[in-house]
Amino acid sequence: MALMSSLLLVQGESPRTSEYQLKAVFLFNFVQFVDWPPSAPQDSQPPPPLLIGILGDDPFGTFLDETVRGERLGARSIQVRRYRRIADIEACNILFISRSESERVPEILSAVKNRPVLTVSDGDEFASQGGIIQFFTDKNRIRIRINLDAAEAANLTISSKLLRVAEVVRTPKR
Repeated sequence: MALMSSLLLVQGESPRTSEYQLKAVFLFNFVQFVDWPPSAPQDSQPPPPLLIGILGDDPFGTFLDETVRGERLGARSIQVRRYRRIADIEACNILFISRSESERVPEILSAVKNRPVLTVSDGDEFASQGGIIQFFTDKNRIRIRINLDAAEAANLTISSKLLRVAEVVRTPKR
C-alpha cells in the first residue's frame, strides 16, 4: 500500500519517471487490490493468466510489459494484450481504454457491461461515463477516481486500501 501512496507523490518529484511509467505501475498494483469473481474451476491446470488489455493506441510502450514481466497473482501469470477493436477483446481482467478511443467510450463500456472487467482510462470524464477507474492529474500528481457503482455492476470488489487513496464517485442517475 505504501507503493500506491507514494506513487501519488512521485510525478512532480522525478523528471526521469514518465507519466505512463507510473500509470503502468498503477495498473499492475490494481491486480493486488481488486477481487474478481471466480470464473473457472479452481482445479484448472495451469490456471488462466490474468490479462491486462490495452484498447486503442498504446501509450505505455514497453513500460507495462516490463512492469508485469515475471509477476504473478497467486498461481496466475500476468500478461499484457493489445487490442485494436472491441470485438477482439476476450477474457480480459483489466482493460485500459486509451485516449484514442475517447469518442467510443460509451460503446466500449456497453460491450463489457456486466462482465468482470476492471475498466481504466485517463480520458476526461471516464468515471462519470460509467468507467471504473479514471486517472487524473491534480497539482502535478497522478490520482485516481473510482466509480463504485460501475465496479459493483461488474461484480468486482475493490479493496478499502485502494479506496482510501481514491476519489470515489457514483454514476449519475439518468
